[in-house]
Amino acid sequence: MSIQTEITPHMRGVLVNWLIEVHFKYDLMPETLYLTVTLLDQYLSQVNIKTSDMQLVGLTALLLASKYEDFWHPRVKDLISISAESYTRDQMLGMVGNSYILIISIS
Repeated sequence: MSIQTEITPHMRGVLVNWLIEVHFKYDLMPETLYLTVTLLDQYLSQVNIKTSDMQLVGLTALLLASKYEDFWHPRVKDLISISAESYTRDQMLGMVGNSYILIISIS
């Protein structure tokens, strides 16, 4: 988090609390939540993001974690909807692509 210029630890906490609610809404496995937070923290420690992109990064972490840990994952359309249509499908899929590159580089 030390590289973040706009994001504070408090903002991260608010995002994690919201992600917990989303996690429960979709009835995902506990491991998915743990991996979501790990992916989020890894991303925040390596990529400087804007405040407006925080929810997108969190939802992308949840999507990737659910693909890895669960038997099914929420649809991109549903995740966009739960964010009050703040992002487009292309933005989310672009973030997924960027995140995969980051995950591979830290593995």
